[in-house]
Amino acid sequence: MTMLPNLQRAFANRSVLKVISGLNNFNAESVAATVKAADLGGATFVDIAADAALVHLAKNLTKLPVCVSAVAPEKFVEAVAAGADLIEIGNFDSFYAQGRRFEADEVLALTQQTRALLPEITLSVTVPHILTLDQQVQLAEDLVKAGADIIQTEGGTSSQPAHPGTLGLIEKAAPTLAAAYEISRAVSVPVLCASGISNVTAPLAVAAGAAGVGVGSAINQLNSEIAMIAAVRGLVEALATANTRTFA
Repeated sequence: MTMLPNLQRAFANRSVLKVISGLNNFNAESVAATVKAADLGGATFVDIAADAALVHLAKNLTKLPVCVSAVAPEKFVEAVAAGADLIEIGNFDSFYAQGRRFEADEVLALTQQTRALLPEITLSVTVPHILTLDQQVQLAEDLVKAGADIIQTEGGTSSQPAHPGTLGLIEKAAPTLAAAYEISRAVSVPVLCASGISNVTAPLAVAAGAAGVGVGSAINQLNSEIAMIAAVRGLVEALATANTRTFA
């Protein structure tokens, strides 16, 4: 695996911001808006659905690295041929509402199948939050052995904040923060903390051991380009502040 140099630096500096348009979002206008906001707001890279046409669209809009997400390994081949820089097995959140579960054995098998198809591409894999923390750690270790270069955590859909405001934001992020803490201490590859993350909790993710965060709905659900760009910039600044404090 050869990771792009700018991605390597961002992971080493623990300042990664991945902006996610959605694994099941094939709406070109929506994806374009998210990619533009990521670009103008200073994100590290973008994560879009594994679709060749969307990859071409994103590549025409930004110089940022483009990640594609899917849960079917064969979908990655065409997207990588179209220019995707890295791939992600995961962003499972959209499936849980449909009653679709991803167990450890399935995620590991998907990883092995994907590595067989694409042995050189940078590969990120999400560890499902429906597993216990011990099971998440074990799966993360197994995924790295199977060729995962980045481990992503999740959990926002499982938390039900009891409070508004800042306390509610911290409650929402608690499951993915806990996973990042445990997994980052068990594996040698970078951990990306995603699902339920905000500018309040992005610094907590870094403090927990993550190399950065992945953010989707906090950006792509906003209804104006200005608001989306501002949200991206707020996250970039939050990560910068976290690293200043961490390494001071």
